[in-house]
Amino acid sequence: MILEIDPLIALGVVLATATTDAAYVFFNAAVVARHRVRAANWSAIWYLLSAFAVISYTEHAVYVAFAALGSWVGAFVSITWLVRIPRPKA
Repeated sequence: MILEIDPLIALGVVLATATTDAAYVFFNAAVVARHRVRAANWSAIWYLLSAFAVISYTEHAVYVAFAALGSWVGAFVSITWLVRIPRPKA
């Protein structure tokens, strides 16, 4: 078996992974700051970037959009729930 590496795909994976890590940091910052929409947006972006590898294994890339929507909703609902928890006073 000969291993062929496409340099453009390899570069794309490196860039997507680096960008995914950046999106993860921004997502966590938005969560800590309890910005629902910002966290939900970063969550969707984070998921789309990490889905780059998944798209390589499936012929139906359209399902990634549904997964991103689920990711957005999950982050939005989670942050909404966190906002309702009373914060301890310092």
